[in-house]
Amino acid sequence: MKRLLVVVFLVTCSALALAADRIYTNPNPADALRKLFPDAAMFSSLEGTPLHFTAYREDVKKNPNAQVLGYAFWVTDLSPKEFGYHGPIHTLVGMDLAGILRGVVVDFDSEPYGYFSVETPQFAAQFKGKSIRDRFVVGADVDAISRASISTASATRGIRDASRAMARAFLSPDAVKK
Repeated sequence: MKRLLVVVFLVTCSALALAADRIYTNPNPADALRKLFPDAAMFSSLEGTPLHFTAYREDVKKNPNAQVLGYAFWVTDLSPKEFGYHGPIHTLVGMDLAGILRGVVVDFDSEPYGYFSVETPQFAAQFKGKSIRDRFVVGADVDAISRASISTASATRGIRDASRAMARAFLSPDAVKK
């Protein structure tokens, strides 16, 4: 009995340690998902490896073969070590099946200059329509924001790296060719 309790304790500690590695995000991102995929009839729960939401054209309960429109994912799940000036920038990214970003939603940040850098609608808007094959270089194809260069560069790298990781996991190389 004592040995069983030790095993249960160790398994519980291991599970808690793994959960502690995840940077928790908005538990109910329904509004953000709708912004990224306004044409979706439903979304899966956060699932899979890497963690993601799947956007469907129809309700999969009514049509199990419903067309997948794309995927939404948290940058903090795919690039957890990417930090801005003051911490992680919680960004939800939508991507279609051709590797084109449907948009990004900056859900939360603690950046000291976030209100005029990563939180602005202009920052998020510049990613809509970007291909995962684009450069994602601040000052080249992403607008630079003075006094917020660390936040802007970090958010951009996170969006790029997370999007490319999702594409590697879920898209065929032929699907993302220009």
